[in-house]
Amino acid sequence: MKHLTHILILLPLILGAGCGDSDTASSSEAWVWDLPDTVPEPRVPEDNPMTAPKVELGRFLFYDKKLSGNQTQSCGTCHLQELAFTDGLAQAEGSTGQIHPRSSMSIANAGYAASLTWANEAMVMLERQALVPIFGEDPVELGMANMEDELLRRMRDDERYPEMFAAAFPDQADPINLDSITKAIAAFQRQVTSFKSPVDRWQQRDLTALNESEQRGMALFFGGTNAAGVEDAFECFHCHGGFLFSQSSDDAGQVFNQKFFMNNGLYNLDGDGSYPPGNEGMYEMTGDPLDKGRFKPPSLRNIAVTAPYMHDGSIATLEEVLDHYARGGRLIESGPNAGDGRNNPNKSALLNGFEMTEQEKQDLIAFLRALTDDELLNNP
Repeated sequence: MKHLTHILILLPLILGAGCGDSDTASSSEAWVWDLPDTVPEPRVPEDNPMTAPKVELGRFLFYDKKLSGNQTQSCGTCHLQELAFTDGLAQAEGSTGQIHPRSSMSIANAGYAASLTWANEAMVMLERQALVPIFGEDPVELGMANMEDELLRRMRDDERYPEMFAAAFPDQADPINLDSITKAIAAFQRQVTSFKSPVDRWQQRDLTALNESEQRGMALFFGGTNAAGVEDAFECFHCHGGFLFSQSSDDAGQVFNQKFFMNNGLYNLDGDGSYPPGNEGMYEMTGDPLDKGRFKPPSLRNIAVTAPYMHDGSIATLEEVLDHYARGGRLIESGPNAGDGRNNPNKSALLNGFEMTEQEKQDLIAFLRALTDDELLNNP
């Protein structure tokens, strides 16, 4: 893909920037994580320690339209705080108006993600991922390809940035460089955590945090017996378990790789497991037909405010999401994407469909809504 080629060319410049300079945080600058006891600290790269000046610089950069070629968009354009840092669109729109094949993922808790995009197991570092929206060409997001010098000029000409870069990277003689930009943005993203939902309060023994419907939904989500007498009928937690409500998670204490991708029967073009061209999941990276339709199951935290759903935004509501899983795969009866996802040969063995009463559906949705962290959505 075009953007990967360009970014690979940039990597030596970025990884080599500031060589010989120390990025070690002093004890007075040590970052303090605001996390509950039930949540571990995220993994932080040794060459990009967390400091308050760096996070503040990253926050400014995240919302600065100077980071787009035509200065019409910032990172924050596609990652709106009130929507848990998504954009409410089925498919993201770049600064040049190009529509992307996939929807914008939330950056909340991105520091805990075992992989950072929908279907690229190699993209695991926020510092490197930041290059894709800035310089990517296929598709164009911020559109700064071949404008690296212009980007740095904009930073140097801004009255705020020279002082902010110097404070964030005090050991560098010339801190305004691509390495510092990506490290600052990554530091800001890494501290955007979301663990203050009603479900979190319940797990911290606040027994008033969840009502009866939310409690019933939680029991069903984690393997309870449904009305038909089937234990673990819904199997939600197999793909959306753990503190992140996604099996694809990472933290400072994890030793083993937790990257996880699956096919959930969303499409089955021509009955051979294919997904729409240009949006075929890991297959686009590996070329292995068994990887067609394999995507990362996203975190369900704040899921109620991140509609529409799935990698391409093709399901509008949580009710429709549950109906999709209850059927065991989506049926598209006509059109270019016609096919029965229930019969997709690559579909995960965990997705076999289930019986669900209307009350069980409403209880599950109530639980999913209780994963909303209002403080995240409104924190100034």
